[in-house]
Amino acid sequence: MVEARITINGRDTSLSPATPHTTVLDFLRERGLTGAKEGCGEGECGACSILLARPGVDEPTDWVAVNACLLPAAALDGQEIVTSEGLAATGGPGTPPVLHPVQQEMAVRGGSQCGYCTPGFVCSMAAEYYRPGRCARTGPEDGTEAEHGPNGFDLHALSGNLCRCTGYRPIRDAAFAVGTPAADDPLARRREEVPPAPVCTAYTRDGGTFLRKGNLADTLQLLRERPDAVVIAGSTDWGVEVNVRSRRAECVVAVDRLPELRELNVTPDRIEIGAALTLTEIERRLAGSVPLLSELFPRFASRLIRNGATLGGNLGTGSPVGDGPPALLALDASVVLADADGEREVPLAGYFTGYRQSVRRPGELIRSVRIPLPLSPLTAFHKIAKRRFDDISSVAVAHALDIEDGIVRRARIGLGGVAATPIRALTAEAALEGRPWTAGTVEAAARELRAAGTPLDDHRASSGYRSAVLGQSLLKLYAQTTEAVPS
Repeated sequence: MVEARITINGRDTSLSPATPHTTVLDFLRERGLTGAKEGCGEGECGACSILLARPGVDEPTDWVAVNACLLPAAALDGQEIVTSEGLAATGGPGTPPVLHPVQQEMAVRGGSQCGYCTPGFVCSMAAEYYRPGRCARTGPEDGTEAEHGPNGFDLHALSGNLCRCTGYRPIRDAAFAVGTPAADDPLARRREEVPPAPVCTAYTRDGGTFLRKGNLADTLQLLRERPDAVVIAGSTDWGVEVNVRSRRAECVVAVDRLPELRELNVTPDRIEIGAALTLTEIERRLAGSVPLLSELFPRFASRLIRNGATLGGNLGTGSPVGDGPPALLALDASVVLADADGEREVPLAGYFTGYRQSVRRPGELIRSVRIPLPLSPLTAFHKIAKRRFDDISSVAVAHALDIEDGIVRRARIGLGGVAATPIRALTAEAALEGRPWTAGTVEAAARELRAAGTPLDDHRASSGYRSAVLGQSLLKLYAQTTEAVPS
């Protein structure tokens, strides 16, 4: 097996002597690249943000911002990253580096005080700076565009970065002031070349092993031999376990680059989404064709997390407060499970069996998620949390309804945060189906919805609050749609 190596700011670097659980953040800082900082160790502050060359959606390569504190350094074997130090152009002998346009705007507009968070902001901002398709807006200024600058900059690119002293106005000013990359910008030109190809990795040190196989068949055979292995893709969940709970695993298996898990196919009767596609990739490839998921994505953590997180991981952890399951339950989705003996398809409504438990057997892997077509025309995703973005749900409700001639022909309601598992609101669905879409029908169904899952009572919300939110969600949907839907 070839020695594990990472290209950092254009320089080929050996992974040794890092351990398999060493994060990219610690790996960089141990080599003197201290721009990236650890603020939270959970992927919530963005101080550790770096740029990673990934397969592009509209170009051969995208520069993607990720949390260096969550990824094992071994996961970037054979890959290419740029840190905040690598953005500035090297000056000649005796001259200082030339600031990158993003760094320059942050400096002249007062976007930094203590500077702790600044390198992370700069890397997240640089990813948006290089995003293909970003261009100046020509439409009228209105409230709906408050989070998009006249230069096309999407402030959601910074939703995973926190600043505790400067305030966000000068940072926003810097974001909205950056222009377009120059023709000779090396990182812009780099987008026209293919990213590094995935490599097989077998890295062992200090009693731990990190493995990446080249295809799904070899990976499934490995999982049969090592059913105790921790499987990771974006490591947005496992990275927190390593940092906050000091978890260590004898064997970690990466599936994020497996080609069989990175396909997105649309046929007349279904959409099939590979389990290792990141949420950002799914969002951009679907391009709004699944409205319910389009509502979900902006509320799912932050852009930094969505650049690494996958639907396979979100379902694999089995968390009752994961934002993906409620939407997928409302879409009547199923999961394709694979092991060394073959595949089986399981309706998502029958996938979860208990708190963080599922029907997935040892050695079995989520290969894809299937969404049947056609989609229900009336959908909505309501998430209640203590923050508007980048927060865990207190309650998440996803609705998908078919209404014809004023009658609810079909109803699917997915819930998160109200029981030990994500669930379907079956009694509320039954109270809707076959009945007219009227205030009386909705109020009766809302009463059933309030009792769904015997709502939990915990530190995020009381059971009474959750119950009220559930019923109000359906009433809100009705109020928003009665003008458009016959009653």
